[in-house]
Amino acid sequence: MEVIHDPARLIAFVTFAAVVAGTPGPSNALLTAIGATVGVRQGLASLLGQVTGMGTMLFAITLGAGNVLLAHPLGLQVLTWGGAVVLCWMAWQIATAGHAEAAANAPAGFLRMAAFQWVNPKGWLVSVAAVATFLDRSAGSALAQAAIFAFLFALVAFPSCLPWLAFGAVLKRVLRTSRARRVLNIAMASLLAASTILLVWTRL
Repeated sequence: MEVIHDPARLIAFVTFAAVVAGTPGPSNALLTAIGATVGVRQGLASLLGQVTGMGTMLFAITLGAGNVLLAHPLGLQVLTWGGAVVLCWMAWQIATAGHAEAAANAPAGFLRMAAFQWVNPKGWLVSVAAVATFLDRSAGSALAQAAIFAFLFALVAFPSCLPWLAFGAVLKRVLRTSRARRVLNIAMASLLAASTILLVWTRL
């Protein structure tokens, strides 16, 4: 199968996965907030949920949803704007809540963080871009390519996203007072909202 035996294609995809997974975005902003709340050890479940959710989304879109979205741009716009509204609402909840409430509002845990990827505009845009760029219609079944893309993306995303969780854990040790933690909540909420707005704005 060409997608396996073509080193250049694999290297390009792995590089793509590392860059898009490790750059700032709504998921990594939340991952930092989770790290600042529970630390690295307890936050690993959220990290695993994030990369699993991203891989699952990529798998589903490669199998067929990507072709539908590429053929119907309005559908992608609806998903993007809908996800943006949800994320901005979540950012507001985190910014205006106390430290304990902010922790509850963040989608911590494996299942919640995995499910969160499906309302993350960056996840949809990245997955559709990956399909449009790397899916080879002559390289074999879409199922095999989808499985390979999902596995590689999750594998590369884990070390790419881990620094965000670790950075949050460092902040947890530094920020001892409730005032400092409130500032962190507002900063993380602002980053979440800003990254969401930027993603939507660049697609207009």
